[in-house]
Amino acid sequence: MYLELQQRLLARLREVIKSNYEIELGSIAIEQPPDIKLGEFASPVAFELARKLRKAPKIIAAELADLLNNSLSTVALLLPPGTEGTPSGLSISRFEAAGAGYLNVHVNRSVLASALAAYDIQPTPNSGLHVLVEHTSINPNKAAHVGHLRNAILGDTFVRILRANGQKVDVQNYIDNTGVQVADVVVGFLHLEGKSLAAIRALVAETTQDTDAREQRFDYICWDVYARVSQWYASGTEAENKDRKALRYATLHAIEEGSNETAAVAELISTAVLKTHLETMQRLDIEYDFLPRESEILHLKFWDLAFEQLKQTGVLYFETEGKNKGCWVMTRPETSKSAKAVEEGATDEDAKVDEDAKVIVRSNNTVTYVGKDIAYHLWKFGLLGRDFGYRPFYQYPDHECWISTEDGEPTHPHFGGAQAIYNVIDSRQSDPQANVIQALRGMGHTAEADRYTHFSYEMVALTPRCAVDLGYTVSEEDLARPYIEVSGRKGFGVKADDLIDKLIAATRKEVDQRQPERPEAERQRIATQIAIGALRYFMLKFTRGTVIAFDFKDALSFEGETGPYVQYAIVRIRNIFRKAETTPEAAFAELAALDLSSMLQDADDIWSIWLRAAKRTLTLDQCIATSEPAYVARHAFQLAQEFNNFYHKHHILTEEDPARKTLLLATAAIALRELVTTLSWLGIEAPEAM
Repeated sequence: MYLELQQRLLARLREVIKSNYEIELGSIAIEQPPDIKLGEFASPVAFELARKLRKAPKIIAAELADLLNNSLSTVALLLPPGTEGTPSGLSISRFEAAGAGYLNVHVNRSVLASALAAYDIQPTPNSGLHVLVEHTSINPNKAAHVGHLRNAILGDTFVRILRANGQKVDVQNYIDNTGVQVADVVVGFLHLEGKSLAAIRALVAETTQDTDAREQRFDYICWDVYARVSQWYASGTEAENKDRKALRYATLHAIEEGSNETAAVAELISTAVLKTHLETMQRLDIEYDFLPRESEILHLKFWDLAFEQLKQTGVLYFETEGKNKGCWVMTRPETSKSAKAVEEGATDEDAKVDEDAKVIVRSNNTVTYVGKDIAYHLWKFGLLGRDFGYRPFYQYPDHECWISTEDGEPTHPHFGGAQAIYNVIDSRQSDPQANVIQALRGMGHTAEADRYTHFSYEMVALTPRCAVDLGYTVSEEDLARPYIEVSGRKGFGVKADDLIDKLIAATRKEVDQRQPERPEAERQRIATQIAIGALRYFMLKFTRGTVIAFDFKDALSFEGETGPYVQYAIVRIRNIFRKAETTPEAAFAELAALDLSSMLQDADDIWSIWLRAAKRTLTLDQCIATSEPAYVARHAFQLAQEFNNFYHKHHILTEEDPARKTLLLATAAIALRELVTTLSWLGIEAPEAM
């Protein structure tokens, strides 16, 4: 409601300024005062007008306050649509000039609180763009690790936030099943292990039977094989290493070509590992709709169609000189084919060669990663003119996840053709992502390029303490560092399932001590909810551009900005209602019969909770506008913090004044509703006990 009221306030300010000063302002800043006593909104618009009107900002602010106050009775700034039937009255109580020229705005606390209690406004389903979010996208060559979890949790949370905003969202998990990482594991099994296709198939069947023995699971075995083969490539003589690297690329070529035994091994390995990845992510309540694979992009000739479009629109040209001779290249946006050379004083002949152009097709006719990605994104936007085949692959409780094939089932859901795209890919891929956007723009797909977002993020590392807890030998030098980077090639890192297991085990000890009377299954469920909540919140509370140093003790703490801290606020509120032998709904119903005008006027600590609850849509809007889920995590923590302060100050259950007790219970109810809702956006459950 705060956002909707802010938008109406902005519109009214524009009207008053235009009608009284004949000035149209493009943008007007609206802030929240540093102290709630100063109001709920503040605007420095008088400072902007001072330059145009040649008046002191303080005088203009006073004029605006008088104009707006005088019109309150005739031009009502009411609550937004959807709150009809709430107690009548103006949403704004008064305007006042403050300081050197600020315009402060005070809302009618009783009207806004009554409206919040009566209505939990939800968005209209599918009211926005059709959005495609691609996230996780782990190479299917080994077990998922802690770094992959940040990608998956960020992507899944942003999907939840977009859906909370009423948008239709398809979730895709791109599978590079023909890349060099899969080729390395194939080399490991075939040449280091000496296993045949039949032997690998038997191993897959055997190791997927017992998921409790993690170290015997197929993706864990592949983790070790991948680390071994990575070291093998560089452990021989110079001639041996050269031959091994040649074997690597011959294997990669055979996988890309398809229809041979090496490709069959790669298909077997990548499919088995992919299933374990989906199982791992499902433990975090992360699900997907479609799994597009690199193999189908190659075999269905997506690139051929994209190549023709790129040539026809002039995005690509064939280079005949310089280091890129014989390649199809794309000029980078910061240069033109000749501008840079001319600027540097080169001859006209030199100016014909753009040495900085991006190679899309190499001189040996192989396509770069960016080229294949351009084709894939033309499909995403429905611009390619060709589609995948589809078949069901993985069953979730309420829907099926489909995978790409060459020849699929005739009846299937529609994927692709999105209006907006978010790609959750780490910041190291910024250049390739920018190249795809540049290609779309060069082909004339400007609207699509504008709605293509690289949802970038920084890496996840381990604190030295966490590395020691996991059993790694840490040098004195590394112990002094703020974090230690993980490396899959070196075999150093935290497997995602190991991390989840360790978190659950740690929380289970706490739950067993605090809730010994509860059944074993219930204690396990509570421990799992706390552990998953701790992990997800830890990955989300940092802004995307921050390197995360993961630490068990920090994530699981019940104090400070953590998932368990927010969850515990919910448990505390539920206990209040249990002991009071009433419900949040009953508290809201009783609140409707009270006159809140005097009760809330000087109760700033109580009002701060209601005001925070009113900012749900504002938080949602900020999060989507900036592609930053950390805003939601921060909103939940601040509300939990404000409620805990309120809880320690007011004795709800022993309050003797019936009206005041109703207000206190309703305040707890509004905090509960808001905390449960925002935690659901973060993919975090609220346990019944802790």
